[in-house]
Amino acid sequence: MTVTRFAPSPTGYIHVGNLRTALMNFLIAKKAGGEFILRIDDTDPERSKQEYVDAIQEDLEWLGLTWDRIEHQSSRLDRYAAAADELREKGRFYEAFETPTELDLKRKKQLNMGLPPVYDRAALKLSDDEVAALRAERGQGVWRFKLDHQRIEWTDGILGELSIDAASVSDPVLIRQDGQVLYTIASVVDDTDMGVTHVVRGSDHVTNTATQIQIMSALGHTAPNFAHHSLLTGPQGEALSKRLGTLALRDLREAGVQPIALLSHMARLGSSQPIELVETIDELAEGFDLTQFGSAPTKFDVDDLYPLTARYLHGLPLSAVADQVSALGVPADLAETFWTIARANITTLHDLPGWWALFRDGATPLVADEDREFVAEAFAMLPEPPYSADTWSTWTSAVKEATGRKGKGLFMPLRKAVTGLERGPEMADVMTLLQKKPSL
Repeated sequence: MTVTRFAPSPTGYIHVGNLRTALMNFLIAKKAGGEFILRIDDTDPERSKQEYVDAIQEDLEWLGLTWDRIEHQSSRLDRYAAAADELREKGRFYEAFETPTELDLKRKKQLNMGLPPVYDRAALKLSDDEVAALRAERGQGVWRFKLDHQRIEWTDGILGELSIDAASVSDPVLIRQDGQVLYTIASVVDDTDMGVTHVVRGSDHVTNTATQIQIMSALGHTAPNFAHHSLLTGPQGEALSKRLGTLALRDLREAGVQPIALLSHMARLGSSQPIELVETIDELAEGFDLTQFGSAPTKFDVDDLYPLTARYLHGLPLSAVADQVSALGVPADLAETFWTIARANITTLHDLPGWWALFRDGATPLVADEDREFVAEAFAMLPEPPYSADTWSTWTSAVKEATGRKGKGLFMPLRKAVTGLERGPEMADVMTLLQKKPSL
C-alpha cells in the first residue's frame, strides 16, 4: 500500500511552502487509494506549541486535506532511544564535545586550506579517560552518526538519478547536548516504523536524504521512494522566506482565497501541466503526476490566486453562499437575483457587502460637471422604487426623448450616476435590486 506523510513542526503557522509538500504527499496517497499520515514533529519542547498543532489541523481541514491518522513524535521518544542504542551497538554512533566556536574555527581552517568544511571526526580518537574528562568539564556531548564514506545513490522522483559522496558531508548530529532528538533520526525511525513508501519534500533536504538512506540501512531498513520538489520564490525570483509571514494559509483564508482555487494552483505550480481550476480534490488527485515537475526554482505570486477564486465563485449556486447573503440582510425574495448579479462581479466573498450596500443605500454618484444638469433632469423623471427589469429601458427611452441624448452619451453618465462605477452588471439587473431612488 502507498503510504505518505506530512511532518510539520508546530512552531508557527503553515504557509504556502509547507502546503506544497503536504499537497503532493496527500495527492500521491489519494490517487493510489493509500494512507496519508499527519505527523507532528514536536520533539522540541521549547518551541512546539499546542496552539500551532491545532492551527495546522484547522488549516488542513479548511483545504480538505484530511489525514488517515495523526502521530506525535513527542510520544515516540522511546523508539528513537532504542534506535540510538542500536546504532551505538553497531559502532555507528559516537559522542562529540566540540563547542560551536571550536567547530567554526575548524571549518574556517579547512576552507583556508581548500578542503571541504566537514567534521574531522576528532571525537573518534578520544580515549575513555579523555571522554570522561570532557564530560566532567562540559557535560554530555552531541551524538553523531558515523557515515560510511562511499557514494549514496538513489533515483529521485523529480530530480532523477542522484549521487552524493558521503565523504563530502559531515557526520550528522542526531541527538543534541541537551538530549533532544533531532529530525534526522526521528524521521528515519518514523518512516520505517510507519511503512512510509513515498516521501516528497523540498530540495533543501537532498543532503538530509542521503544521510537518512545510510541511517536506514544501518538499522536494517530499505529507504522509501524519495522526491524533492523545487523551492518557491517570489514573483521576481526573490527569496520567499522574507514574505512567508503574509503567506500563512490562515492569512490567505482571511483574504478570501477559496480552498479549491489555492489547491488547483499549488497542485500544478512548477509542473509542465497548465494550471486549471478543478471542482474537487478527487479531480486534482486523478490528474496529479509527480514526473511533470521540474527542478528549477518555482515562482509563486499570491495575486494569481484571485482570478481562480473569482472563477470558482462565478460558478457557485446561491445555496453555497446562502448564509453569507442572508447575513447581509438581503431579503429572501431578492437573494437569488442579488447573488446572480454579484457573483459575476466579485473577486472574493469580501466584495459582497459592498454590492449589497450599493443596492440598499445607493451609491455615491460619479458625475462629470458637464453631465450634472442632464443627470438631475434624468433623475427627476425616474419614479420611486420598486423597479423591474423593464425600468432601465423605459426610463432611458424617456430621457432620450426629453434630452436628445443617445448612445454612450446617454447610458454612461446614467450608469455612473446610479452605481458610482464606470462598468459593472447590466443596468436592467441593477435597477431590480435598488432599494432607494438614486439622487444627487
